[in-house]
Amino acid sequence: MEGFLSELDRYLFGNGRHYKIYEKMGAHPACFEGQEGIHFAVWAPHAKRVSIVCDRNGWDPERNPMLPLESTGIYEGFYPGMGVGELYKYAILTEAGEWIFKADPYAFAAEFRPGTASITADLSDFPWADGKWMEERKKRNPEESPLSVYEVHLGSWKRHNRPENNGFINYIEAGEQLAEYCNYMGYTHVELMGIAEHPFDGSWGYQVTGYYAPTSRYGDPRQFMEMVNILHQHGIGVILDWVPAHFPKDAHGLANFDGTACYEHPDSRLGEHPDWGTKVFNYEKTEVQNFLIGNALYWYDMYHIDGLRVDAVASMLYLDYGRKDGEWLPNIYGGNGNLAAIEFFKHLNSIIRKREDGTVIIAEESTAWPDITKSPDEGGLGFHFKWNMGWMHDFLSYMKEDPMYRNYHHNQLTFGMSYAYSEKFILVLSHDEVVHLKRSMIEKMPGSREQKFRNLKAAYFFMIGHAGKKLLFMGQDFGQYREWNEDCSIDWHLLEEQENRSLHSFLRDLLQLYKSYPALYEADYMYEGFSWVNADDASRSIYSFIRNPKNHLSHSGKPGVQNSALAAVATEGKDVLENGNTALENGKSFSAKIPGEHRESLLFVVNMTPVDHEEYWVGMPKAKEARLILTEEGLCKEEKYYPVVKGECDGRDYHIAYPLKGFGCALFAFTEETEDSCANALSPGKEEKIQVSEEKPEGQQEKKESSKVAEKTAKKPAEKLEEKKAEKPAEHFSEVRVREEAG
Repeated sequence: MEGFLSELDRYLFGNGRHYKIYEKMGAHPACFEGQEGIHFAVWAPHAKRVSIVCDRNGWDPERNPMLPLESTGIYEGFYPGMGVGELYKYAILTEAGEWIFKADPYAFAAEFRPGTASITADLSDFPWADGKWMEERKKRNPEESPLSVYEVHLGSWKRHNRPENNGFINYIEAGEQLAEYCNYMGYTHVELMGIAEHPFDGSWGYQVTGYYAPTSRYGDPRQFMEMVNILHQHGIGVILDWVPAHFPKDAHGLANFDGTACYEHPDSRLGEHPDWGTKVFNYEKTEVQNFLIGNALYWYDMYHIDGLRVDAVASMLYLDYGRKDGEWLPNIYGGNGNLAAIEFFKHLNSIIRKREDGTVIIAEESTAWPDITKSPDEGGLGFHFKWNMGWMHDFLSYMKEDPMYRNYHHNQLTFGMSYAYSEKFILVLSHDEVVHLKRSMIEKMPGSREQKFRNLKAAYFFMIGHAGKKLLFMGQDFGQYREWNEDCSIDWHLLEEQENRSLHSFLRDLLQLYKSYPALYEADYMYEGFSWVNADDASRSIYSFIRNPKNHLSHSGKPGVQNSALAAVATEGKDVLENGNTALENGKSFSAKIPGEHRESLLFVVNMTPVDHEEYWVGMPKAKEARLILTEEGLCKEEKYYPVVKGECDGRDYHIAYPLKGFGCALFAFTEETEDSCANALSPGKEEKIQVSEEKPEGQQEKKESSKVAEKTAKKPAEKLEEKKAEKPAEHFSEVRVREEAG
């Protein structure tokens, strides 16, 4: 069987450095002595014997024994005549003399639950058509690129109203519809939960038995490849949840694989997770390291995945995670750090960073462990990004407060910037926040139904403006009322309701703007990228801050996209919802229709109470004017220019004045002037100036000059924004093929 598991293969595997181990272990079509068949290889170091069992041999462990490869713990065998798509397992004779039947840890495909067998598969020669995406990805700096992630559980994103296959949507359908929806909304990536094979739906895919097998719930491996292919062709990246922290005790899985603690640590204080009832990988074993590192690289290489989000990183880093005194063992230095897991992460992330192909790896880490996103060369763990769990906790705690008492909790929204540059953070509102009686996002908001929606708009406005990449879980973007339930589709029918549709449209406007303005993503991790204008207006619960693109003072200040253009894009988006895949023809996405790169700075002002302010003064850098882009109603259909006038406010020498409504949001674009720029003045052609009071607004800082508001009514856009919002909602996403089930 030349070509399989050479001496070099065995050496690299034994040292944890065979980065394409998936090409050697598991089941692969092969030719041996002129016969076509399947080659098998499995690691079972404490087995007395290993055999291939399948339909062809009646699942008899005596019929097709495998051969041990010296002292490597690897067994290999060849089954002549066996082809792709056949069920199999390994029969392992333990040291106790018992036959146990195990699924292949390296299997590329698995039987649909409740079946537990592995399936032979051939992943070679897939006709990838995402070359353009892959080439562009290589040139991309993820830290300076937009990243707005749509977190999706395919089994409950949409379901068919049919009994077959539990009503699950298939991979290809999901790819087509997700590409359409993400382009419509403005998401740049999907993050898919539960793709690796898992036996229990209720685990959401976080208790994995088939690390190399896309779950059969939605199709076969090549169909999953096609899903990624489709998403890439339409400009959408793909991130997978990845679970190297623990695995379940199912009899066919990795637990006690050869009758002993093979993949896990034999000491339960190190090898079991008491809270989850699962096994913990033994990261000290090089073969286990190789299994996991090879698995991560497998998803990048074989499936063109753009990123992995690593689940439960904290549980790997701390030996005492979830354990009481006496239930854990300290490391050799007496501490609680899992030294083997730390080195595992450094090893894995060093490899991924050296690829320099635009792929990323993201940590879900819930503690203050230092240097998660610093490179291993600098002493860090090497992740590209980290979920900002602290920000999420403070943000949700604040938004749940009665608006009249938010002034006592003002620092919950400002505190995040005090540590924002300690890691490269992603701001997340994930699936974990809308389950287990935590309530949905809309139901977390206080007040009447109307106030809940106004609150949530203000919350999303603050989040999209804040420094850091973004992630939202499905259903949050249209205000689903009930908590997430993995057993049924999210409530697409709510898009027929005006309030839900309005929220959906507002968030879409924000996400499309996010992609079109580098100020919102390019300098997320640079001090120049974010500055508070007023972080201390607690009495009014108003926040104002500025976002800048990288090197914002070194360019000429290219004017931003005209609102009429954005309104036209919004109207085309409406057509997509109603007419299907029109936006996806020829691989085009809506983001490509927003012209140009807009290097203006952006001013965000948000009011977290229902109190109106007729003339709210906001400090500004020196600029000619500030152009209003978006309010709580969405994109402005007409251009409005506010003069930046001299007069101290918020510790700055200039300011604008704006009528800020209760729960109001105001987003302005402006170009900061340097000392040699022209004097502050309205641009020629501004049609109207509206005089306002020259006295300072009550309670605000002393102003030395009057404030004026100038508005220019633009040429009427080709399509009015109201027309988009007045139209019947997104039927395409709530059509009859989607099954709605009770929560």
